[in-house]
Order: sequence, then C-alpha cells, then structure tokens
Amino acid sequence: MKKPDNYLEYNRDAWNHQVRNGNRWTIPFSDDVIEAAKNGHINLVLTPQRVVPAHWYAPKGSKVLGLASGGGQQGPVLAAAGYDVTIFDNSSGQLQKDEQMSDKFQLGIKTVEGDMADLSAFDDETFDMIFNPCSTGFVPDVVKVYAEAARVLKKGGIFMTGFIKPVYYLFDIKLVEKGIFTLKYESPYSDLDSLDELELNFFLEQNEPVVFGHSMEAHINGQLKAGLQLTELMEDTWGENNPADRYFPSFIATRAVKSI
Repeated sequence: MKKPDNYLEYNRDAWNHQVRNGNRWTIPFSDDVIEAAKNGHINLVLTPQRVVPAHWYAPKGSKVLGLASGGGQQGPVLAAAGYDVTIFDNSSGQLQKDEQMSDKFQLGIKTVEGDMADLSAFDDETFDMIFNPCSTGFVPDVVKVYAEAARVLKKGGIFMTGFIKPVYYLFDIKLVEKGIFTLKYESPYSDLDSLDELELNFFLEQNEPVVFGHSMEAHINGQLKAGLQLTELMEDTWGENNPADRYFPSFIATRAVKSI
C-alpha cells in the first residue's frame, strides 16, 4: 500500500474503522458508570490501567475540554459528575459516541471535530481543565499540542495527559509480541519513517492508525515551555498480558498547572 500523504485524514478514517470494529477505547461506558459519576465517583484513566487520583481534578462545575477524548467514555463521566464538557476529536465516529451518551443521559456535552494540534475553534483561556487520554502518539508534533492546550487553558487551569515512553518504540515490533526485546528503531519514532515497507503495509492493511513516538524532551519541555508546570506524574503498564510489563512500565501520566 502507498504511504498516506495526509496522516490526519488517514488517522481519521482509521479511528472511524476502529469504532466500527469495537476497539476498547470506542465503546461507551455502561449506565452504571454514569450513574456512579452522578454520585461523585469518577473512575477514569489517562493510560491503560491506573485510575487518575481524585486530587488531580478541577472543582466540579469547571469548564473541561476532553482533548482527543471521543468514544463516549471520559466525556460522559465528567459531564455526569457536574463538569461543563466539550469533547474535541479527529474522528466523527468517536464524537458520535459522546453525542449518543449525551442525548441518552441529557448531559449537555458539546462536540467539535478537528486536529488536536490546532485548537483555533476555541478562544484563549476558555477552559479550566483539559483531559487528554493517551492520544498524542497520533500526531507528529506533540509540542504544538501542548502549546495549543496551554493557550486555551485559563491561568491556574489543569492539564492532564498520558503518553507512551519513547523507549517502548525502540524495539523490533514483531519480536516484542514474543517477549523478545531487540533494539531496532531510533527515537523519535514514526510509523511512516521508521518502519520498512513490509512493516508499514502490515499496519495499513489493517487500517491501524499511524503512530509517532516522541522524545521525553518533547513531552516534558514541551509542557514546561508552554507554561504548563508539572505537579505530579505516575507510571503505568499495558495490562492484557503485554510482555513489556514484565520489564518496565511503558506509560506516564502527568498533571500540570498553567502558570503564565
């Protein structure tokens, strides 16, 4: 297959395909989860498994942007818990899940489709909190994402994100599934540039989104230079019997506060 000319359009179609195939991140939460949220029980993740601590959140009633957070999961929970929620996502299929949940539970969720590195749909200092579950790996320039997030966040606002550590992308993909970790790729990583033709075609033929593995410098300095001061972080693993979990936690979730 031909390498995609436009990663954004390709990933939009790929995530719509994931919705049709029932990817775990595209399945809306159950009624019980929404009812629990109405009673103040928020049980969300930025990475595969570890629950976001309660003290990471802004006060109830705050304006929240779910950044690349479609799928009928985080948005409905936060809205049910009393937040004013807008969900921004590249996939119309993902946004439809939030719209369906919003209608079902009368949550008043607003949805906007677009590129997470371009939040021009929003004015400066619009939101009190941004919730960005592990999704920055689907854009080539994570620094732009952090800069835009900081722009639309009010001073003192909270930014939460999750991402895969760059070390995970260094290993031979085919061998990792067998529990063998052999260095093969350089950092920063890109499906479009790091994989050979056969490897890339394997993913494209399955309509898998293309992935970009950013450096720790891009993740941490990208936030700091945007005025997002880190307050806390936590590591996480894949779960689901991923061989990497035996050796190291592959994920980091961070919480930051806009200082400027």
